[in-house]
Amino acid sequence: MSLGWILLGILVLIVAALVLYVIIIYNGFIALKNNIERNWSNIDVLLKQRYDELPKLIKVCEGYMQHEQKTLEAVIKARSMVNQAGNDEQKMQAQNALTDTLKSLFMVVEKYPDLKADKSFQQLGNRITELEDQVADRREFLNESVNIYNIRLDQFPDVIVARIFNFTNRPLWKIDPAHRQDVEVGFQHT
Repeated sequence: MSLGWILLGILVLIVAALVLYVIIIYNGFIALKNNIERNWSNIDVLLKQRYDELPKLIKVCEGYMQHEQKTLEAVIKARSMVNQAGNDEQKMQAQNALTDTLKSLFMVVEKYPDLKADKSFQQLGNRITELEDQVADRREFLNESVNIYNIRLDQFPDVIVARIFNFTNRPLWKIDPAHRQDVEVGFQHT
């Protein structure tokens, strides 16, 4: 065997190993990307359920809260923002806005003991609260998947494959900065 054939064999093995390595990295990115999409889809299912429950909750509240029209309008507006959201960032902002308006709605409800006692309101309120808790859990899974994916995008040698195939960072689900502020708690004396 000549030296040329040996060198050619070694070169073919190196190229084959390099191609195999690129395939493995690429498939890893695809798996992570699909995991993110699955996690987002799981959140979407819950958000759709919450979205579908809101008109029922608003209907129950309307009869009691005639003087709180601004709060109800804010919930309705936030709900329509969800429909208009295009990309992941806009969807997250719209969902955060909807969560804020729901919190406002439940705070206003405290002023209406008859509404709080209404069985339909209690059932719908409990259902929406349950959905909110499930969404919070799923957001953790989404952020964990996004974090793993984004880390891999920046690690060497994965970064080379990521750039070749145009894999880009995904946004983490972030809360509104106002939610980080301290809450003022006060007790009323009767």
